[in-house]
Amino acid sequence: MKDRFLIIIVSIVSLLIGMLISFLLLNTDSSLVSLPKPEVTGGERGQLGIDKNINEETIDNYLNRSDSVYRDMRMLVDPGNYAAIGGDSYLSGIVQGFEVVPYPLLTKVKGLPKEVGDSYTGKTLFTQNEDGTYKANYKESLEYLEYYFPKDKYIFLMCGGGGYAGMTKNLLVSLGWDENKIYNVGGYWYYNGKNNVKIKKTINGKISYDFWKVNYHNIDFENLTEVANND
Repeated sequence: MKDRFLIIIVSIVSLLIGMLISFLLLNTDSSLVSLPKPEVTGGERGQLGIDKNINEETIDNYLNRSDSVYRDMRMLVDPGNYAAIGGDSYLSGIVQGFEVVPYPLLTKVKGLPKEVGDSYTGKTLFTQNEDGTYKANYKESLEYLEYYFPKDKYIFLMCGGGGYAGMTKNLLVSLGWDENKIYNVGGYWYYNGKNNVKIKKTINGKISYDFWKVNYHNIDFENLTEVANND
């Protein structure tokens, strides 16, 4: 009787172990390649914080990961004159899979080249203090960041030339995000990969933009709760 009972127990345990192994195998994305640790490149690109290993030349190898989110930090139309430095003030294209969350709506843009002039100067989620820290302007500001830049994911940032992406990483790290999970991929203007979604088009000499192709996340500040100065 004891032997029979022991056999039943062993069978049940074996079955449970088998089910657990099957579950783990089915729910593990074996296609994910390991990510190199973020490492800033050298030279002028390094001053923007662009990554040495994952950038415009290599990002195609890291798209469509279930453990990552992809964010382009440009506006659809930026008030800054980026054509003056060889770029485009219009969002002329994106890398497939990137959603657009405009950095100038997160906090005031600082440190642009003189040729570019001023970017957007309207309302922002955060204000940068003199000591480099950030103060929320709305009660929902941090919740917004946590939603579009989840802390449990790797975050790939891109923009036109790499500047807004670098600024975004600085903002997130200052507010408690793990810098080892955030990559400044660089700029779309220098991307020549296979996942180019072109927004700008020219027909009969007339330029137009298919902004409907862009997954663009605007911020409706009127529906946010402003933080009082004494809060």
